[in-house]
Amino acid sequence: MVRTPKLSGSDKANLLGSGFGSMVLQGASGISSSPVWSKVAEAQAAANDRILVIVELSGGNDGLNTVIPFADDAYYKARPNLGIRKDKLLQIDEHFGFQKSMAGFERLYKDGMMGLVHGVGYDQPSFSHFSSMAFWQTGAPNSGEAYGWLGRMADAIDPLGHTSNFLVNIDDGQSLAVRSMNHVPLVFNNPDNFTRRLYHEEMAAIGAIDSRGGNGGANASQDFLFDIAASANSSEQLVRDAWNSYSTPIDYGLVPFGLERVAALIAADFPTKVYYVPYRNNAFDTHVYQGDLHSRLWSYTSDHISGFVRDMERVGRADDVVVMVFSEFGRRVAENTSLGTDHGTAGPAFVIGKPVTGGQYGGVVSLTDLDDGNLKYTTDFRRIYSTLIQGWMGHDQASSILKNEFSGIPLFAKS
Repeated sequence: MVRTPKLSGSDKANLLGSGFGSMVLQGASGISSSPVWSKVAEAQAAANDRILVIVELSGGNDGLNTVIPFADDAYYKARPNLGIRKDKLLQIDEHFGFQKSMAGFERLYKDGMMGLVHGVGYDQPSFSHFSSMAFWQTGAPNSGEAYGWLGRMADAIDPLGHTSNFLVNIDDGQSLAVRSMNHVPLVFNNPDNFTRRLYHEEMAAIGAIDSRGGNGGANASQDFLFDIAASANSSEQLVRDAWNSYSTPIDYGLVPFGLERVAALIAADFPTKVYYVPYRNNAFDTHVYQGDLHSRLWSYTSDHISGFVRDMERVGRADDVVVMVFSEFGRRVAENTSLGTDHGTAGPAFVIGKPVTGGQYGGVVSLTDLDDGNLKYTTDFRRIYSTLIQGWMGHDQASSILKNEFSGIPLFAKS
């Protein structure tokens, strides 16, 4: 039976802030997660089936050795050792090319399914992984914003939190990007281990709580917590069932890092609107001997993302899914003495999928007009967010989510 929540938004926030919004689900590998509570399991927050998948490349990807400006002599002057020569790359036009390991990205670009956005960054950039990632995840640099941009988008689209599992985060712990006032993200890494780890003595009590759920009693806070417990039990089983029933002939590359799990949930018709998938462990922080390492990282990433896009075509959802790929910052223009690169500022971002109007967007960065050796950004990253919120997810008040007006990018037909 559908019931209207008795708790106000502030009541829920207080409970969540006190730690009750996260029922810890753990498996053998110590995975924890926060399942979504929902009062209307099948309610849909929007009248469409559109899905947004965010891929985070943690560590600060070197954009200049990803989208390589081979026609610019300044690139080779700054990188006499790390600069990738024209005959060693996959040329996409007369000025730029991808690394040879990025064959999957080359196909997506040449098939018109990739929007490559140049010079993405923000004012007063931070060179700290933690701070800059937080700025990207909240969409509010230097502000102290408590909620993530995807969490705020979920709240704006579905303010009552009715859509079950609106936000899914494939990780060992919850990202700030999906932190929300009215939605508790479903967070897991390994579906097979997505379960609560209990002592034998606890099982009967937890089972009783799961079966009870919120029963409309006099204690609204207690009902809320019972509902979270019941949702924990059902969500973990749904995830395991989706994963165990999923099979695909698509090759996801040598190092799958989560998109195959997203595909399993999409194939199982999960109601999720937003998936957040990181390439973890600061993998792209290439200070030392970058050349071969960076090439391998992009082989894994390119193959994995292109495999996911092909799988969406296979399951009939290619028209419904868009992927955005970003990193918290780029690298300095010049190589360092350890044959690597150090923390920088602007870099490219990618918006990928069948619905995307492919091509290149944003101003090309100068390799000579620098800010203390760093690129000057040409595209505020919140322009991409605004485009995804309004042009893809269909919410026409992007400025209320991003706390300011940011012009869109014509990545979609009506953006």
